[in-house]
Amino acid sequence: MSSDAKRLALPLDLPRELIPGPDGAPVDTGLRAPFEIANLLEVPGTPCPCGISRRAFTREDNRACTLHLVEIKADAVPHYHKYMTEVYYFLEGEGQIELDGQAHPVKPGMAVLLRPGVRHRAVSGGKPMKILNIVVPHFDPQDEWFD
Repeated sequence: MSSDAKRLALPLDLPRELIPGPDGAPVDTGLRAPFEIANLLEVPGTPCPCGISRRAFTREDNRACTLHLVEIKADAVPHYHKYMTEVYYFLEGEGQIELDGQAHPVKPGMAVLLRPGVRHRAVSGGKPMKILNIVVPHFDPQDEWFD
C-alpha cells in the first residue's frame, strides 16, 4: 500500500472533522457532520458580483469548501479574492472569462482554476451562462474585493 493510500485511510476513532494534512498531523476542517446533501435547484439565490449564486454547504462548522451554482448576469463585475481559491466549471452558454483583464473563450465542459489575487469575471455571449463554482476554503463574503 502506498503512503498516500495509508494517509487517506482514516482510523475509525479519528473525529470526522480531522483529516491528515501534508505532514500527517490532523487538520481541523470544521466538518462536524459526516456528510451533507444539497439540491442546488432548491437553494435560494443570492446576488453576487457574477449574477445569482445558489450556495451549498455553507454551514458554520464547514471551513473546507462550498459549492455554488451561478447564473451569470450580462454585467458581471470584475473582482478578486485575497485568500479564496475558486474553480469555475462551465455548464451552459458560451462566452468569455476575463482573467486579469485578458479575455479567454469558454464553453460547457471547460474548467478554470482561479488562485487568490486573480481579477476575474465571466461574460455571457448573449445566451444565459451557468457555472458550478467550487470555493476553497469555504466562501467568505468578506473576501470579495473590487478595484
